[in-house]
Amino acid sequence: MNIQHKTSLSALTTMGLGGDAAQLVEVYSPDDVRQAVAYARQHKLPWYVLGGGSNTLARDDGFDGLVILNKIPGINVIDQTKQYTTFTVGAGELWDAFVAQTVDRNLSGIECLSAIPGTVGAAPVQNIGAYGQEVASAIAYVDAYDTKNDTFVRLQNAECEFSYRHSIFRGREQGRYIITAVTMRLRAVLPQPPFYKAIETYLREHSIANPSVRQLRDAVIAIRANKLPDPRATPNTGSFFKNAIVSREIYERIVADYPNVPHYDLPDGNVKIPTGWLIEQSGLKGALYRGMRVYDKNALVLVNESAKSYDDLAAARQHIINTVQTKFGITIQQEPLEIYTKKLF
Repeated sequence: MNIQHKTSLSALTTMGLGGDAAQLVEVYSPDDVRQAVAYARQHKLPWYVLGGGSNTLARDDGFDGLVILNKIPGINVIDQTKQYTTFTVGAGELWDAFVAQTVDRNLSGIECLSAIPGTVGAAPVQNIGAYGQEVASAIAYVDAYDTKNDTFVRLQNAECEFSYRHSIFRGREQGRYIITAVTMRLRAVLPQPPFYKAIETYLREHSIANPSVRQLRDAVIAIRANKLPDPRATPNTGSFFKNAIVSREIYERIVADYPNVPHYDLPDGNVKIPTGWLIEQSGLKGALYRGMRVYDKNALVLVNESAKSYDDLAAARQHIINTVQTKFGITIQQEPLEIYTKKLF
């Protein structure tokens, strides 16, 4: 293995903050993963698996361990019928490049997840979702290395315990599994309405009545370009906070003061309220605090304009959380994961 030393985490994460990783190794196969974990154990190092770094924050003191940079390649069709095509995709493949290939094949199921940065292996971790789709609905199973039992496993969809921006991989078994491949089944059918409101608006404005998957991908890319800054040009992690899930009682208290509050009724009786709306109504849209700006086109996004440290980010984050809590009585939650220097097993 080619072990690199003192690698900048700010260069590997899209927020552009953080110290150095003590050691780093790139992995290109499941066996590389196994060897990397064995190396970390042999040298008594904690490890952290990183993909594209678009949903990860690094702290100023860096990571005193081994960062495993997942670059496992491969996009393979393993089954195809008139109704479905099933792919097994290496965890290191770029997510949007894979989406583009499925759209080229006129397959539906993840086209509304277009233009999301990061790798395929990261997609199940937070159950990425956008514009009415979640990756969980397309996943058949996930292949991973189980670091607890030192064996390769296959986790079926139900075993991944998917929920809103959540899975077993960032929940009760965080750190246990290193994803090596994701198998997804996509439909060979025309996308069916109703579509997410922003997409419906785009389709209406462009006089598109029966959109193809290509037209839906184009719509999503256009909408995202208008609402989300490109992390390659402007340091950010995309949506910084999860949307708020509140009880019906809390929703009714809010709607009494804000009759037009945007919301989505959930099957369990709770209500999802866009956190960007909560932040905007708290007077923070466009605000600059410690070098971090609440993006003026989408209050769900934090942009690093001039912050020099993780402490700057943490202060801005807490200021936003406190302000929303004071105004609405809702504690909003951060979406990106963080690199910690600690041993999970």
